[in-house]
Amino acid sequence: MDTLVVVLVLFGALLHAAWNALVKSSGDKELDLALVHFLGALAALPLLLLLGPPPSVVWPFLATSLLIHIAYYVTLNGAYQHGELGITYPIMRGSAPMLVALGSFTVLGESLSAAAWLGVCAVTAGVLMVGLSRPVEALHHRRALAFALANAFVIAGYTFVDGQGVRHSVTAGGSSFSYIAMLFVLDGIPYPALVVWRRNAEGRARIMAYARRRWPLATLGGLASLGSYGIALWAMTRAPVAAVSALRETSVLFATALSVLVLKERFGAQRAVGALIIVAGVVALRLS
Repeated sequence: MDTLVVVLVLFGALLHAAWNALVKSSGDKELDLALVHFLGALAALPLLLLLGPPPSVVWPFLATSLLIHIAYYVTLNGAYQHGELGITYPIMRGSAPMLVALGSFTVLGESLSAAAWLGVCAVTAGVLMVGLSRPVEALHHRRALAFALANAFVIAGYTFVDGQGVRHSVTAGGSSFSYIAMLFVLDGIPYPALVVWRRNAEGRARIMAYARRRWPLATLGGLASLGSYGIALWAMTRAPVAAVSALRETSVLFATALSVLVLKERFGAQRAVGALIIVAGVVALRLS
């Protein structure tokens, strides 16, 4: 993997950790998640108008991805409603790279080198060690655990679809950025509409008041979401999807660093060992 790709994907991981922490910290996680992605869609709209739509060959991928992303938002919200960020986030993000790696040969026809497999396994193990500082406690939050594991499978699903879609866009003469912009513009509609529809008249009346109070932070979250996934999709046109997926999940390490620096949580020996394993995995992926 090229050094530039590795550095940018790691930066995207930091952005991903930041917007997830923003959603988790909100008083209304469902509405905040909808607001983040609606504002992310607005941020992507000028890019789409500048670049134009992607080639028509990728529209089936976009449609499939949009359906899968609705499942992503539902399972993500469920995980955050029933469990702590420190339990749900590492399970969701730590399990997905291994699922992608196991399915990449069948779905994408990719074959990973021994070094790449070592990197994927190391990042996965390190992410779980860093994130799950209380692994036994996770078993007592069964609903959160179920939502988190479901979310991991959903992540693997949209990774496969968008990985193929963005590559087809480039092959057909378009660009990865036009695919990314179109995906975000369209993705900003279904889930926010679902959130509004599920609320009663009183709840809908409070949406605008909440949005007026929350929009500055939500805008930052939307930009971070756009940047994070946009970088990942661009990287998938230059490196194996499974390797990019594993690198992206180092976001757990960044989320832990934020919790230590901002919330003054203990880092501990387990997290220190996990961090070293993640670094070793990143090195292996860079050398693969």
